[in-house]
Amino acid sequence: MTADFQDWARSHQVRIENSLQTLLPAADIAPERLHEAMRYTVLGGGKRVRPLLAFAAGELNNANEERVTIAAVAVELIHAYSLVHDDLPCMDDDVLRRGKPTCHVEYGEAIALLTGDSLQSLAFQLLAEYSLADTPKVQLEMIRRLAQAAGSRGMAGGQAVDLASVGRALSLPELEFMHIHKTGALIRAAVMLGAYCGSRLGEARLAALDHFAKCIGLAFQVVDDVLDAEATTATLGKTAGKDAENNKPTYVSILGSARARELAEELRREAYASLEMFEAAAGRLRQVTDFIIHREF
Repeated sequence: MTADFQDWARSHQVRIENSLQTLLPAADIAPERLHEAMRYTVLGGGKRVRPLLAFAAGELNNANEERVTIAAVAVELIHAYSLVHDDLPCMDDDVLRRGKPTCHVEYGEAIALLTGDSLQSLAFQLLAEYSLADTPKVQLEMIRRLAQAAGSRGMAGGQAVDLASVGRALSLPELEFMHIHKTGALIRAAVMLGAYCGSRLGEARLAALDHFAKCIGLAFQVVDDVLDAEATTATLGKTAGKDAENNKPTYVSILGSARARELAEELRREAYASLEMFEAAAGRLRQVTDFIIHREF
């Protein structure tokens, strides 16, 4: 990473952290234990990749940073809710997330379930509460996109496919279908919501941006699978090797680590190609792309 990008990323990570601190309910407001669990789950961890993508897409489209911040917070809340639910014993049954005990280990399964529910509803409350776009129609489209990305045609649907795939040998297209939904849908929403906070883009530019986000969503998962297979628990902040232990199909189990890394690079090139029409305005998106592909933790 260049020093310029490191500074940019760090400043926006701090911005999103401060905004989450402010917008999450205080831990001393009733019901205290639920609000404490929400803050425990969301604050002080994660690379905030989805918010960084939203900010980068907003810069491409000259978006007001205050608008993008709320959109980025909403996306991060949906991501955090999904992690809480994914870690539950009825899903992936994991005990470590971002280097500390998972929500259900710390607070019990019932509070963890309610924590995920509450984070999801807060995300949509924020999208409805703040003025984020130039017209109500565009703001409604932002709400629709995030709702679809989180639901049965997005992240939740991908998780259902994932659960049904344990112990099965999936083809590469089947694996791609799963991750376009489970991982990719929310990443695509982050990019598009950031862009919608700015000036109006034509259909061709919106389509190019969405294709970029689709490539990045898949690349993110490919790299995640490689890291799960090769990195340590201490490095990842979550249980390493869990996919292999649970006999889950991954890009590494189907392709091997070397070919999976090649695929990530191919997706990076395709993502770059989708941004050509934006020229220099897409510089930050290219930098976040490289960060996603080349991350080692």
